[in-house]
Amino acid sequence: MEQRLISRQEVKSVAVKVGEFVELNAMDDLKESPLYNEDLAPTKVEQRTWHKGNVAALWVGMAICVPTYTLGGVLTAYFGLSVVEALLTILVANIIVLIPLTLNAFSGTKYGIPFPVLLRSSFGLYGSNLPCLIRAVVACGWFGIQTMFGGVACHLLLSSVSSEWAALGSAGEVYGFFMFWALNVFVVVKGSNSIKLLESWSAPLLLAVGLGLMFWALPQIDVAEIMATKGNRPEDASATPYLMAGVTAMVGFWATLSLNIPDFSRFVKSQKDQIVGQAIGLPLTMFFFAALGVVLTSASMSLVGETVSDPINLIGKIDNPMLVAIAMTLIIVATLSTNSAANVVSPTNDFQNIAPKYIGEKRGVFLTGFIGILMMSWELLKKMGWIESDVSVEALYSNWLLGYSSLLGPIAGIMIVDYFIVNKQQLDLVSLYKRGGRYADVNYQGMAAFLIPVGLTLYSILTGNMHWFYDYGWFTGSLMGGLIYYALKKQQAIAAQ
Repeated sequence: MEQRLISRQEVKSVAVKVGEFVELNAMDDLKESPLYNEDLAPTKVEQRTWHKGNVAALWVGMAICVPTYTLGGVLTAYFGLSVVEALLTILVANIIVLIPLTLNAFSGTKYGIPFPVLLRSSFGLYGSNLPCLIRAVVACGWFGIQTMFGGVACHLLLSSVSSEWAALGSAGEVYGFFMFWALNVFVVVKGSNSIKLLESWSAPLLLAVGLGLMFWALPQIDVAEIMATKGNRPEDASATPYLMAGVTAMVGFWATLSLNIPDFSRFVKSQKDQIVGQAIGLPLTMFFFAALGVVLTSASMSLVGETVSDPINLIGKIDNPMLVAIAMTLIIVATLSTNSAANVVSPTNDFQNIAPKYIGEKRGVFLTGFIGILMMSWELLKKMGWIESDVSVEALYSNWLLGYSSLLGPIAGIMIVDYFIVNKQQLDLVSLYKRGGRYADVNYQGMAAFLIPVGLTLYSILTGNMHWFYDYGWFTGSLMGGLIYYALKKQQAIAAQ
């Protein structure tokens, strides 16, 4: 009997079910697709090794950072809340944000796909680039902000051991920025295992340091007096709009990760692990470290003679070089664990999605890094004394929280409706990586469901009308985006019958 050798090109890529997972066996038909590269490819089952402890450590490592420390102050100074209201707002908001985080993580855990590839289902194979780029720009901005904090810590660390370095002044902070920048790039280029190890080792250390700082500061303050601090708003004003704006902003703090959580859940070993790990790691860590910020800021007058609202400058004022050196090392670790996971992984994948054959993981990392430098160039130039600017980094990110959550909300709603209601948790894994399959180049239903809420947000900002739509941006955007998407997909299904 004559046998015919089947060429490799004739063997088609297939998706196979392995327990609760789906795994992709990619052949040349897929590997040659312009939508595929090895970094965006689904993880293999043997790569999905993260357990709930790793997921919880990831969130501890991301939540313990300078912006979290300052959230209590941001809510009291910019949103008119009392200290008690601010801390409760942070806790409630992070319980709320667990819902989209957990739901959007399901697809990553089941199919092993990153965020940009999942978006190809709801926005189209090429249409996915629009929400990807919006997410990427936000991440690059946060990368620049966190790198600035890390650079200050590097400067203070070196200043504690070298008077020559201390003499550099603010220029030393700029050099520290680029040192910390290089450290972040190195960690992410090394891959997911390096992030897993960094978060797993740093999480218990950071929690221990936080507890130590709390016990150190408590004797210096009157907790009852701090808790009695009233909100910075008119006495006869209703608290509701202030609380809602605060909750919206705090949800916006992790609105980015609620989208790209598949970038991490694709490495988790079960749905139970991602659910339990996130529930353990996020809300209480955010609440504790924000509370620590309130306590230490209040204690700073007793500790250093002036009110200091961020831990880097507070510790830098302590007259003990050894203590400063140790504390700055720990802050560098904390900021590194946040920045590398929260602000580099996502844009790296997002930029790859534009042209997978030309932008791999390393190029995506460097592209993220260079855009982060550009977005913070005004602050770097100011520190060098080359320009003058009244814009502070704190004001930048406190105002950014509400604004960008309005843009990201519709994407979250669309993703959840598409995966759980429209597709009923069933994706065509092969078609996500090549044209001619189940998914269109542009999903116009997804585009419309995204652009309509964004258009209303811009209308609200520019005209002052419907200001509630902007104030509650993440909630209004996600609900409207999800409902419009469902209605349009329903209409499409009826028309196809």
